[in-house]
Amino acid sequence: MSQSAVPYAAKLLYTARVHTTGGREGGTSRSSDGLLDIRISPPGAHGPGTNPEQLFAAGWSTCFESAIGIAAHRRKVALPPDRAIDAEVDLSLVNGAYTLSARLNVSLPGLERGLAQTLADEAHTLCPYSRATHGNIDVTTEVSV
Repeated sequence: MSQSAVPYAAKLLYTARVHTTGGREGGTSRSSDGLLDIRISPPGAHGPGTNPEQLFAAGWSTCFESAIGIAAHRRKVALPPDRAIDAEVDLSLVNGAYTLSARLNVSLPGLERGLAQTLADEAHTLCPYSRATHGNIDVTTEVSV
């Protein structure tokens, strides 16, 4: 989205810029700042690179864990230091069309189950990845304590 396309009330915080060539079949992706410089391989091909589904899972789980932190901060709840999100993103073929689905496995050891679930539920309203996918792909969230 270009800055001119940002809604009037929005405050643009960051724009990621990545140049990709070659797609899934041995392509490369490099960020404008050079911090991301990766090879791309097809999912399951065991090639030398990663794939878009792994990158999406990494981005979403990172953002989701931060959103849980915001939700906990609002409630003055200390999160366990060994908290974790295990994200699984599936690429499927359904009726001839490619589709994604996901599972977010949230580990908040030591928290009361109801509170942990509340934090995860609120994180879905805060995390831009969750908001972007809401209603567009099947997402299951499992919380363990």
